[in-house]
Amino acid sequence: MSIERLDPPGLHAAPGFISQVVTVADHRLVHLSGQVAADESGAPTGGDHVSQAVVIARNIDIALGAVGATRDDIVKETIYAVDYTPDILIPVVTALRDGTRTAPASTFVPVPALFAPGHLLEVEVTAALPLSRDTGYETPRH
Repeated sequence: MSIERLDPPGLHAAPGFISQVVTVADHRLVHLSGQVAADESGAPTGGDHVSQAVVIARNIDIALGAVGATRDDIVKETIYAVDYTPDILIPVVTALRDGTRTAPASTFVPVPALFAPGHLLEVEVTAALPLSRDTGYETPRH
């Protein structure tokens, strides 16, 4: 397989939660802009970290779906959190992983603020698609 997820001996293993190392060969990488808990109009939704993580997972599904990918294709994620406390880590990551079979390499970063009030989380992901997978999506011409 050309995507390999590893938890080498000597590093903390959290199978299903994160992968310590992810290698990708012969794949097309898909980079998403940071996703937040916002509806289609851009209004913030969800009043706490976990409810925002649920909305973000949905938004990631929509964005990845546009190129024929799913959250199982994510190889790297960075989670930015306002008002971070250690007790939100597991519930937030659990909400982001709901319905997935794989765990990406992951970084969780406390931040003082995001780009707009009301947003507690922003999640940036990179996914890997086989070169042969047809996305069915045509890039719009500008």
